[in-house]
Amino acid sequence: MLRRSLKLIQSVLLLLILSISLTSCAGVKTLEIFKKEVPREKLNLEKPTPLEMEEIYWHIITSENAEEVFAKLEKDGIDPVLFGLTDKDFEMLAKNFAQIRNKLMQTNKLLDQYKEYYEKEEDNNE
Repeated sequence: MLRRSLKLIQSVLLLLILSISLTSCAGVKTLEIFKKEVPREKLNLEKPTPLEMEEIYWHIITSENAEEVFAKLEKDGIDPVLFGLTDKDFEMLAKNFAQIRNKLMQTNKLLDQYKEYYEKEEDNNE
């Protein structure tokens, strides 16, 4: 009798395990990752607008004209405090601005390439 009930319990457990394992797989959906082709989104990137820089007037001061320049500044009501650069510092400043221009040109080119990549197929299809 004990063996019979043990076999019955084993049969029920085996049936439960089989039914759970079979029904748990029935709810899985197939993935359609590679079946659907999604069109590329248009890039709505605008080209950066050129900067509108303020106009700067450069005062060139040498040892010969320093007194004259300071007198003119005082006459015009400008506090005669100037920030100066040596010729080597001015050269480094020019190099820095050249690097900035170069980086901006690279960024504009990169934006153009992104636009061409993302929007080229759409233009051909239309």
